Amino acid sequence: MMLSQFYLKTLMIKPSLFFAIMLFSCVTVSAQDVIKIQSCSNSLIQHQVDSLKSFYNKDGFVLLKEASVAMESEYELPVVVPLTQGSWYQFVFVGDFTSKLYEVRMYDWEEKMVVYQKKQWGDMDGNIISYSYIPKFSEYHMMKPVQVNKQKKNNLCGYVMLFKKTKQDDTASVTGR
Repeated sequence: MMLSQFYLKTLMIKPSLFFAIMLFSCVTVSAQDVIKIQSCSNSLIQHQVDSLKSFYNKDGFVLLKEASVAMESEYELPVVVPLTQGSWYQFVFVGDFTSKLYEVRMYDWEEKMVVYQKKQWGDMDGNIISYSYIPKFSEYHMMKPVQVNKQKKNNLCGYVMLFKKTKQDDTASVTGR
């Protein structure tokens, strides 16, 4: 009880401190309202996405989530998804053709990096990062794709997809575990 009286007394003596704290909390709330995810449209990326959907569908995967997103160069796009222990997932990121570097990092619930992939412009399918993953625990995971573009800083189109294997094939191998 004495501690709360101390804080109350401090705030009464220094109203400017109280006002500053309130102002900071209001600014923080309004800044969070400004951040909005916007979709994008790119016919070349859409053609690749359609081909990838068809390919993974024929391989026994079902599309769980997908999104086209306008990205900013050198800024990660956090994608949080719940994954089930023992299920086979395929994560795909398709970046803008004009970017020079593409990376995806994936973290488990304890913020341990479990997957890292990097591609550069000029690599075979350089703007596509795709990896399989079978989680050891049922928990949320976060994928963070990023692309670097020296000419365009804003409005880079990116596309993310998450597939889940429905048909089990005993001969298949999984990378990125």
